[in-house]
Amino acid sequence: METEKKMQTQVELTDSDLSEQIKAVTKDSHVRAENTELMLAYQRGNVSLTQYKLLLCSLYEIYQALEEALDNNSNHPSVAPIYFPLELARLESVERDLEHFYGQDWREKIVVPAATKIYAHRLRQIGKDNPEYLVAHAYTRYLGDLSGGQVLGRITQKSLGLKGGAGLSFFSFPGVSSPNLFKQLYRSRMNSIELEEEERKGMLEEAVRAFELNIQVFDDLQKMVSVTERESELMHTTTRNRCTRLTSTHSKLADGEKLMARSLQIQTSLVNASALFRMVLGICVALATVGMGIYAF
Repeated sequence: METEKKMQTQVELTDSDLSEQIKAVTKDSHVRAENTELMLAYQRGNVSLTQYKLLLCSLYEIYQALEEALDNNSNHPSVAPIYFPLELARLESVERDLEHFYGQDWREKIVVPAATKIYAHRLRQIGKDNPEYLVAHAYTRYLGDLSGGQVLGRITQKSLGLKGGAGLSFFSFPGVSSPNLFKQLYRSRMNSIELEEEERKGMLEEAVRAFELNIQVFDDLQKMVSVTERESELMHTTTRNRCTRLTSTHSKLADGEKLMARSLQIQTSLVNASALFRMVLGICVALATVGMGIYAF
């Protein structure tokens, strides 16, 4: 992109640069975020469809709020330098992925945990009251997605057996030809933002808050995943038990039918034997009568 071509040399960063200060104050939070169960599933290369679908639902809510706030404040002196909608916007990509998994009526089907709603509310709040704080959230989300997007995309594709790019639009940044160069440009734009001491302090605190909000979302998502998977397993178990009971019932019915058939056969045999017995008895009586007659003569 043209914005990347403007980068002629690598930007030299110092400890006083905003990007480096944010990196420093969020170091511990970053480690905690990477060790949430959801992110560990990615690190193990073992992501379930339930995890990914619920993650997409939350990403939709988060990026809808973030990009709406950025659009509304695109001319703000702190936001304008890091406003790259063509290169970074994720909302339409997430929408395509949600439609792939949920169908055209996906808006009626998506569910998000309370932590996601809290995160989205915070983004809208600072968009109105403290637009400069959006820089911390944009940096946390966009550069995180850009840094790990390719790797996470491949893990998701392999884990779920997805074909081509279907359902993986979120991880694709077609407007960024070189992620590393673009990240350098983004950091340099961040570092050019002029902030008063109190504003800088507030932005650093907001960066920590951004990570904490993401951690809460990841934790809540995993709880939802656990509940959903337990319900699914319970449903499968119930179905299996019902099938087993039906099979057992059918078997008992079949055994009963066989027993009844044998009983009928026995009864028929007895009837036939009884008729034969009466016939033989009749012959014997007749012979006896004849014998008595001969004897009388």
